[in-house]
Amino acid sequence: MGTLDLGSREFWEPDKVDKELRRVYDICGGCRRCLPLCPSFKVMFDRLDVDAVDGDVEKLPQADVKEVVDLCYQCKLCYNHCPYTPPHRWEVDFPRLMLRARAAEARARGVTFQDRVLGNTELVGKLGSLTAPLSNWMNELAVHRAFVQAVAGIHKDRNLPRFHRQTFSSWFKRRAADAAGVTPPAAGVAIARVPAARKVAFFTTCSVEYNDPATGRAAVRVLEKNGVDVSLPPQRCCGMPYLDGGAVDEARALVRDNVRSLAAAVREGREIVAPGPTCSYMLKQEYPWLDGSEDAKLVAASTRDLFEYLGKLQAEGALDAGFVRPVGPVTYHVPCHLRAQNIGLKTADVLRAIPGTSVNVVEKCSAVDGTWGLKKEYYELSLKVAKPLFDAVVSADAPVTATDCPLAALQIEQGTGRRAQHPIRILAAAYGIEE
Repeated sequence: MGTLDLGSREFWEPDKVDKELRRVYDICGGCRRCLPLCPSFKVMFDRLDVDAVDGDVEKLPQADVKEVVDLCYQCKLCYNHCPYTPPHRWEVDFPRLMLRARAAEARARGVTFQDRVLGNTELVGKLGSLTAPLSNWMNELAVHRAFVQAVAGIHKDRNLPRFHRQTFSSWFKRRAADAAGVTPPAAGVAIARVPAARKVAFFTTCSVEYNDPATGRAAVRVLEKNGVDVSLPPQRCCGMPYLDGGAVDEARALVRDNVRSLAAAVREGREIVAPGPTCSYMLKQEYPWLDGSEDAKLVAASTRDLFEYLGKLQAEGALDAGFVRPVGPVTYHVPCHLRAQNIGLKTADVLRAIPGTSVNVVEKCSAVDGTWGLKKEYYELSLKVAKPLFDAVVSADAPVTATDCPLAALQIEQGTGRRAQHPIRILAAAYGIEE
């Protein structure tokens, strides 16, 4: 069996990685249950079935082995689909094996400039917000987009999130300071205004911080309306964008900082709530693997996706039912990283609590998943894979389209022309507390 222990020398050895890839490909080739999930499996089986290979993984050319890795966009769904995951004796963990292969290649050859740019969401976000609205105007210029594609490998036709001059954290700190009648702190924990028995630490996500602060503001208002005290501990990017590109050292540095801060918040009696399913998945599933400390396990066990937390309140009969505005029909897309958490359809359940609301659930992959769908190499393929999602959204023709994932929202808008909003903003509007 191959190792997934980051501290093991074997983890990084290219020949050992290749051996493990072929072992798992052989198992997958005999099962084929994951064929409909993503391009990785289709290409794997196509390459195994050519006459020259005839199902023998040892005859599979190295380029074909690597192509399967490159086509994996880390949706994580194959792990839940696979009958051979641990504790099965075959110990198949396809998503982490793909991450291992990328990490080993990056360690041997260096992290590509493309992956360094896409992985450093903090720097990109800070620069974009600091220069907004100029940054947004630049991103609409064809000549600038052609330059970005040539230098950073982000496809020139990919729609990009807009930056906001006022970040979510600056709004939160100012709001807390205004409530207390003091000057906002430059750093450290900022605490919102509602003292309550229920307490959460809000993990903002880079998307909410720099690109969609309105979603964060809506989340805080909804949580407070439901009697929840919200704090904002010091935090950094969750690390998933770096991890996608094989930059494990950079990802682990971010993880260490977050674990230190978030574990302290948990010890204060707070649960961690994240409005983005990729980040909540990362904190729950990847932090114990990447960090391995007891604090990382504590953070993982205490993390809830935003609507997972609200769904818990609903199940306890504690969700505020004081809705004042109807919503009507909603087409709700379930992100892959939320499906991979095996928590059910909490977002749809909560939205259905709004009187007069019908929710049409769409479980189709958006095929962006982190940085993959932004890359010039995979942009067109990502649109092709996401076509069933586009068709479902268009055929439903609901006045409101929603998804918890900001990248899925970008993809839906790219493929259908319809703007998808975070469900928390729908809930805030139903409460009458939207901006």
